[in-house]
Amino acid sequence: MAHAPVPGDSNTLHGTSTHATSKPAALPSVDDLTGPARAEGQPWGKSTPNPAEPLLLSGPRSRREEFFRVLRISVEFIRGFRALHFVGPCVTVFGSARFSETHPYYILARDMGKRLANIGFTVLTGGGPGIMEAANRGCRDAQAAGAKAMSIGCNIELPHEQKPNPYVDKFVEFRYFFVRKVMLVKYSYAFVVMPGGFGTLDELFEAATLIQTGKIQSFPVVLMGKAYWGDMFTFIQERMLRAGTISPEDLKLFLLTDSPEEAIAHIEAHAVTPFKLSRGQPQAKRPFFWLGEHNGKR
Repeated sequence: MAHAPVPGDSNTLHGTSTHATSKPAALPSVDDLTGPARAEGQPWGKSTPNPAEPLLLSGPRSRREEFFRVLRISVEFIRGFRALHFVGPCVTVFGSARFSETHPYYILARDMGKRLANIGFTVLTGGGPGIMEAANRGCRDAQAAGAKAMSIGCNIELPHEQKPNPYVDKFVEFRYFFVRKVMLVKYSYAFVVMPGGFGTLDELFEAATLIQTGKIQSFPVVLMGKAYWGDMFTFIQERMLRAGTISPEDLKLFLLTDSPEEAIAHIEAHAVTPFKLSRGQPQAKRPFFWLGEHNGKR
């Protein structure tokens, strides 16, 4: 699967990391992981699909309707490819939209976003609140200190107005969840999975399946939060692996950790080094302005 070339800026990816000196807030234990992260009834904007999407999944429609729906989907793919082709190598951060900015997982995601930007990665998220906002915000923190990485959001249209978080340099809005998922995977060299719900699990196992089946290359997957993901990871190791439904090789690129330093080192070892991502690597192609493309700096 093709990836966007590394921009030629001198502050893009290199092989060694620069870590922030501040420590993130202590992560909650298993006993602390109870109750909603936000009060019930507060908007969080990731649950309700566009009304057009249920129609797509509701069985056969008229040939005319199906034809024009395929055209709309194709246009949405083209728009996403055009917008994200020149943003540089990305790391996608998945996680719940429900965590407030005072939550330890929000603070951890912000720290991860900053660290990823400091080693030259574009930080790519779903563009919403919570963990997504935190990672984009961390990238902005790094930009304020001189990093040239970009903060990108792939937002989803919802029946109620859903605006992208205020920490993205650029966002692309999608009608269909499956198109958005392609964009969150296609341009990434690693995946950081913060605590989240069904949507985060869907994104995690989508990436894992694509890696397992060779549809994308063997990019690293980092699960942040041992207390949150530990039981699931134990199930995968003790049930799925023992039953032979997965192979030991399927887990070799997974890392379960609470440490941002360990996460960054894992990404550098399994993404930066093997894919030879380095500072000063030029863009392979120039944007076609007659197609509405640009290099991500506009």
